[in-house]
Amino acid sequence: MSRVTALALSILLLAPLGLEAAPIAVRLPEGNVRGFLILRSPEGTAIAHGELRQHPRGGGMLESRLTLQWKDGSSYDEMVTFSQDRVFVLHAYRLQARGPSLPTTDISFDRQRRHYEARMQETPGGPEKTASGELECPPDLYNGMALVLLKNLPTGTAEVQMAAFLPKPRLITMRLAEEGQDGVLIGGLRKTATRYLVTLHVGGVAGVVANLIGKTPPDLRYWFVPGEVPVFVRFQGAMFLHGPVWRIELASVEWPKAEQTR
Repeated sequence: MSRVTALALSILLLAPLGLEAAPIAVRLPEGNVRGFLILRSPEGTAIAHGELRQHPRGGGMLESRLTLQWKDGSSYDEMVTFSQDRVFVLHAYRLQARGPSLPTTDISFDRQRRHYEARMQETPGGPEKTASGELECPPDLYNGMALVLLKNLPTGTAEVQMAAFLPKPRLITMRLAEEGQDGVLIGGLRKTATRYLVTLHVGGVAGVVANLIGKTPPDLRYWFVPGEVPVFVRFQGAMFLHGPVWRIELASVEWPKAEQTR
């Protein structure tokens, strides 16, 4: 690593944390959810399958878990525990990823304990870095909750925070905004999907340094079919820094040929 890059990284990690913003109010309470997912390459090839599962777990808490399994054996497992008493509050977060398609990642933090543990690679096969310590969790900290927040945007736009790990944590701004609409076909019926843009910003001096060293967080896009209950239909973006742009969509049910004849 050059001296310039090392200095830039030290500034990025030591720069002041972002200002606190308001948490997102509950407009559409969450409940039990289960959906089957397919992850595709930029060319449209199916490379992984998984599930999104969400359920109440007592004490006013809900647990949401996203799992993906790649054909090459890679795995992605993200679990969020949150509450929804007037506003959404993230209480605990865990992300584990491993395999040839993903950088090894094992990150967790807990609001009550104000503690984090991080072990990660920046790129698949790269050197592992570890860190642990105290993490202050502002009211609008929302790692892993974009799907929930997008269904509850107050005016089509909101700014909240998430913790990015390098492996030491830094709070960055997550801006969620309605970007446009696209026509889609669902079961042969034409529908309109609302497209949302999620941009991640590192503020102040750290933001300038991030641009210089090529560590600007990537933009993410989500699509929902609007209605009384908005339905998630697609995600598009990188799942790790400098990663490829992948798509996550709802998986359709396919019957084996032997079952079709019954």
